[in-house]
Amino acid sequence: MSRSAGVPSRRDVLRGAAGLSLLPLAGARATETAPRVTPPPGACDCHVHVIGDRARYQMVPDRTYTPPPASVDQLLALQHALHLDRVVVVQPSFYGADNRCLLDALKALGGARARGIAVIDDDTTDRALDALHAAGVRGVRVNLETTGQADPLQAKVRLWAAAARVSGRGWHVQCYTRLSVIAALADDLGDLPVPVVLDHFAGTRAEGGQPGFAKLLGLLRAGSVYVKLSACYRVSSQPDCGDVAPIARTLVETRPERMLWGSDWPHTNSARPPGAGIDTVSPFLNIDDGAALDRLAAWVPDAATRRRILVDNPAQLYGF
Repeated sequence: MSRSAGVPSRRDVLRGAAGLSLLPLAGARATETAPRVTPPPGACDCHVHVIGDRARYQMVPDRTYTPPPASVDQLLALQHALHLDRVVVVQPSFYGADNRCLLDALKALGGARARGIAVIDDDTTDRALDALHAAGVRGVRVNLETTGQADPLQAKVRLWAAAARVSGRGWHVQCYTRLSVIAALADDLGDLPVPVVLDHFAGTRAEGGQPGFAKLLGLLRAGSVYVKLSACYRVSSQPDCGDVAPIARTLVETRPERMLWGSDWPHTNSARPPGAGIDTVSPFLNIDDGAALDRLAAWVPDAATRRRILVDNPAQLYGF
């Protein structure tokens, strides 16, 4: 039955303000809308995940959730829809230090388009690091937030250990943690022997105050960290991420050459229904990536600064 003219469909309602909805999706897809503002040539999405077939790429038993697949072909469809030329594929937590899916994705995407961020552990040899570099990996991720690790001392140990392993390779350490941990480790972050990239607005939260935000700005002014303007829906308390705009603009104004943008595709969802087992699939969140890219244009109206964030900064950090 056709829908009456002017009456919104259920899909229209669920998409919500500015194309953003936190309702789950059964599988990955490209994007709801094309961006209104076309990115410049060479623009890079600095934060995506590729999730392979579970029969081929096993997930670690102690993971916090199980996502659906998100393929290289689907990622390329997203790149095409957003008019992006480059991408950084980040190793997700549920694969642990088994980087096979990441490496296969990098090979399929090609060195002109893709770089990778791996996860390593005590069993990762220097020879394995050499192989990762040859495949396009340019950093290692320390993910504290997904498993709820908020002890600054433990975070310090892990960050220094990771930095020591990759120092001298032209790599960096990427960290996903909350703002309170970053503030507690401000002196250490400035002393690490490699660059530091902070995921998802450096763990800020739009609601309420921002204890530790001044220390984050100090790290940016000193050139000690990069910040990914990614996954604002993980930061915001509003469906259109309107409360994130002042945070984004302050970060950009403080040190634009230390800003990166990422979609966070395919928008994994670590929440599980009460009583559900670890093998219960957690559907992706319904996020409109075209609207997310346009949000960056609203935060950063100057085209030259947007080019710095989308093209120049990633090219320098990841070696495109």
